[in-house]
Amino acid sequence: MNTRLLALLTVLALLIVACGGETTDDEGTTDGTEEATDEEASDEANEDAGDEAAEAGDCEVDSLPLFADGTLTIATGEPVFPPWMIDDDPTNGEGFESAVAYALAEEMGFSADQVEWVRTEFDAAITPGDKDYDFNMQQYSITEERDEVVDFSVPYYESQKSVIALNGTPAAEATSFEELQAGTWGATVGTTDLDYMENVLELEDVAVFDTQADVVAAMVAGQIDATVAALPTALFLTAVEIEDATIAAVLPAEEGTEGEGMGLLFSEGSELKPCVDAALTSLDEAGTLDELAVEWLQGDGDIPLIES
Repeated sequence: MNTRLLALLTVLALLIVACGGETTDDEGTTDGTEEATDEEASDEANEDAGDEAAEAGDCEVDSLPLFADGTLTIATGEPVFPPWMIDDDPTNGEGFESAVAYALAEEMGFSADQVEWVRTEFDAAITPGDKDYDFNMQQYSITEERDEVVDFSVPYYESQKSVIALNGTPAAEATSFEELQAGTWGATVGTTDLDYMENVLELEDVAVFDTQADVVAAMVAGQIDATVAALPTALFLTAVEIEDATIAAVLPAEEGTEGEGMGLLFSEGSELKPCVDAALTSLDEAGTLDELAVEWLQGDGDIPLIES
């Protein structure tokens, strides 16, 4: 991340935290009791996964069922964006997902030069069949539908969805789902953001694009008013990529998806998954995932919450 961008995001994060407010937390709720319950359930699930992995057998590098012997092959998108990865370069260890990938590799016993990156389309990875990599990492939300054809790791991050809207459009001023429906919307094909717009916000005629870059270009050109994105992505896009836009609101988690988070994507039945789960669980328990999230992402803020 260049110095100017890092400074901008840091100031933005500090302003948001300083403003406080009733708005939101990482669980998309203002109910502290519910938050605690969700976190406890998530922690228990992670601990169970780690225990299962520890019992799964040998996780030494030489014994792992890898796509290429001695190498951890990780797939990601083309291109990739801050704050998840910086300068469209997953190899530099900068950005949350790149940093997590190298921390995970080290935890599993790989050196940095034993990590190989490949690029894939987001939607193409969510198809049945063997993969030409060990796992894919590009903000995949863990869903039951996807889990029918691929496997996911334990979550490495949980985020809220948010509304990015051009200033002066109906979406920028909306205070309810009904008012959000007055705008024109777009999203990347195959994403939970698109599902959320159609199933939760009940938006019709959402324009569908191949990549997030196409969605951003459509907003800059004024072809669409708004989109939905994870809050860290929204903070970056409104600060750097789309000058005349704001984060209009954060949104509640879709019913039944609370606590699912983002996971690494594997081919169905992957024998590597238990060892990756064990390593992720270890990083979580050591506080490493939280530390990297603080370094690269922003979670809380004084942004309005639209609940219905």
